[in-house]
Amino acid sequence: KSHNLLKERRQCKHVSHTDAAAVTQKRPNGVSSRAKVLTIDTMNPTVKKVEYAVRGPIVQRAVELERELSEGIKKPFAEVIKANIGDAHAMGQQPITFFRQVLALCSYPELLNDSTFPEDAKSRARRILQSCGGNSMGSYSASQGIDSVRQDVARYIERRDGGVPCDPDNIYLTTGASDGIVTMLKLLVCGEGATRTGVMISIPQYPLYSAALAELGAVQINYYLNEEKCWSMDISELQRALDEARRHCNPRALCIINPGNPTGQVQSRQCIEDVIRFAAKERLFLMADEVYQDNVYADGCQFHSFKKVLFEMGPEYSNTVELVSFHSTSKCYMGECGFRGGYMEIINMDNEVKAQLTKLVSVRLCPPVPGQALMDLVVNPPQPGEPSYENFIKERTATLSALAEKAKLTEQVLNTVQGISCNPVQGAMYSFPRITISAKAYCKQVHTPDMFYCMKMLEETGICLVPGSGFGQKDGTYHFRMTILPPTDKLKILLNKVKEFHQKFTQQYT
Repeated sequence: KSHNLLKERRQCKHVSHTDAAAVTQKRPNGVSSRAKVLTIDTMNPTVKKVEYAVRGPIVQRAVELERELSEGIKKPFAEVIKANIGDAHAMGQQPITFFRQVLALCSYPELLNDSTFPEDAKSRARRILQSCGGNSMGSYSASQGIDSVRQDVARYIERRDGGVPCDPDNIYLTTGASDGIVTMLKLLVCGEGATRTGVMISIPQYPLYSAALAELGAVQINYYLNEEKCWSMDISELQRALDEARRHCNPRALCIINPGNPTGQVQSRQCIEDVIRFAAKERLFLMADEVYQDNVYADGCQFHSFKKVLFEMGPEYSNTVELVSFHSTSKCYMGECGFRGGYMEIINMDNEVKAQLTKLVSVRLCPPVPGQALMDLVVNPPQPGEPSYENFIKERTATLSALAEKAKLTEQVLNTVQGISCNPVQGAMYSFPRITISAKAYCKQVHTPDMFYCMKMLEETGICLVPGSGFGQKDGTYHFRMTILPPTDKLKILLNKVKEFHQKFTQQYT
């Protein structure tokens, strides 16, 4: 892969003057026009390798079907139900009142004179505005993020991790977690050929990782989660993947998503310890994607942050292992995807590299200030005794409880269907059931069998899911990812349609 990438770069670099200058073409009116400077052949070759299944062809077709329905075109269904993406509010989840009150006050400070807003919301808004240039969320912030917000994030992490110290200077506010992940990968990727950076990612994985690695020209190193053991991580599998990769690249980083996307597993504390020891032994930079840290539903499961476990393992690890962890306003009970708020915390980063990181984030000026404000509210919500506390706890609890019920419902219903096997949805917002597809179905399409399955389901039922091939899966196995976010009544309809479709599909292609 590295050799091919180098070849493509050389080809792009040595485009002939004839290609670059563009050949003139005749329009119908006889007027000469220049051919395009940027064509599919002269564009950046790494961009063409980028794929993002969550918004891929099935989703594009779903949008077309919605438009056709709105135009009165008859379909075998009344609506398209999108269960392809973790967009909570689009699926009907209600925003947390306190968060929206404060954001409204920050956006339109005249409302601070309105008596209908609670005093704790006003005090939070004033504090945020005082931290903004010109007391306006419309101003740029520091590139690393607003100082007071980073301080609040640090205090939140200390509370979450039982007192483990957190330095605000190690906090970088980001445009959602995705921005931080891509930024860190940019720092890590270097070399050519056999020295090109390799990054270990779980399979199944969230397609952001494969897409970012493709764009950066890095080598993707797949390690497989154990489906038979509820998608757990296996150190022997990590070792296998690492040893094989070292034959053709330079593995430098290990990415973990916990709780898991798309697989919904919650890693045990012992597993996290084992991963940290592995990273220390093999000199790997750890990247912990922890955006679903409040989304834990299964009995006996608990979220453990990589940082907390790292420091509890003692100085041998806490003083040496390089770690970056990510969080976001988009998931958990908030679901505020559109505000693009997030942060990352760096641990044991080389000081000179840290200076380069600060320089790199300064190029994009700053993350969206409304997203920074929202992140501040997530890490510093209403406290006991404040006017908004009881309602905040009520809304937060109701959202997480509903998600827990829907996680259990999804697992139960899917496991009643012959040919579908679904692991417990321990956390996050998705199930990733395994489906049995007969060999007869393989010959009916040009796509992968699970793509054919999901596209046919969309056309016949209006249910929009994502084929497992978009996330990666073991050869010979097929899956789909679906969110558990739809309201319970709509989720029941969705699950029943999936059940009926699978039975029909099996009969048709047996």
